[in-house]
Amino acid sequence: MKKSLLALATLCAFAGAANAQSSVTLFGLVDLSLNSVKNGATTVKSMDSNMLNSNRLGFRGTEDLGGGMSASFWLEGGMANDTGSPTGFNFQRRSTLSLSGSFGEIRLGRDYTNSFSTKATYDAYGANGMGTSLNMYAGTVAGLGSGAATVVRANNMVGYFLPGNLGGLYGSVQLAAGEAVAGNKYTGFRLGYAAGPFDISGGVSATKTATSDDFKTANFGASYNLGVAKVMALYDQHKYGAKKYTTTEISTSVPMGQGEFRAAYSKGNAAGAGTDANDSTVFGLEYIHNLSKRTALYTQYGRVKNSGTAASTVGAGPANVAGGTSTGYGAGIRHMF
Repeated sequence: MKKSLLALATLCAFAGAANAQSSVTLFGLVDLSLNSVKNGATTVKSMDSNMLNSNRLGFRGTEDLGGGMSASFWLEGGMANDTGSPTGFNFQRRSTLSLSGSFGEIRLGRDYTNSFSTKATYDAYGANGMGTSLNMYAGTVAGLGSGAATVVRANNMVGYFLPGNLGGLYGSVQLAAGEAVAGNKYTGFRLGYAAGPFDISGGVSATKTATSDDFKTANFGASYNLGVAKVMALYDQHKYGAKKYTTTEISTSVPMGQGEFRAAYSKGNAAGAGTDANDSTVFGLEYIHNLSKRTALYTQYGRVKNSGTAASTVGAGPANVAGGTSTGYGAGIRHMF
């Protein structure tokens, strides 16, 4: 009996040591809302996913290798919770393997590009909702017809991230192999500085295309937390040959007790090759009420005004007409786990 108890205690001790050295976490987010969107003369009322945050289900884990080094993985996929995602589940949101230490982090796999990270960081809406500037990047506007598949994420990527103990300095370099696929070969660089309430960063990137012209991005943003409000500004430009699309945005996030109020205004300016008139503006308002640290109710309003052949919308809804206005409002609930 004593030998059995001793064996059990020894086994538990080894299990505890293993748990202390490595961990695996299941995580996710479910976001659903009821919305009404009017594009031109057509109005659609629908239940939609991703209007506050993108739905996801993922697994991440870390192993302590000793000597300040660790290995980690991150597998994350998106979901369409209003329909149960009939097209199937995959890990295309993120699929990475990393090695970290005092030198920083080396990350391999599919991940957000540096150029997209800057956009999402300095937009009060992040990358979702009726007021985000990303609503102007639908269709070919994002890649300007270049065929670039790296506007948001890139496959086959090697990234290096600076360590977090450099006195507020941060940055990363990313290289993605095209593997004989045009529009996938990516090089991106980002550098920033954050201290106290202030944060600023910028970067550039280039993606090889099937033509002699690269698809290029350049953007920078800044934010300052005043306590009563956080103010953000963003400049972003996409360029392909003679075509350019430049976005400027100012947005704010205001804490209100258990809630948060957001507002944003952005303008997209097209230039080159007969596209000069294809501009858009986006205006949005949003209120979030936190029921807990993980659950929130929200309501939002957005409006996109287009000119020329631009046909951007506030997000989910019917296709817009060229030069048409898109307006929408909705309310929803988000839960994180």
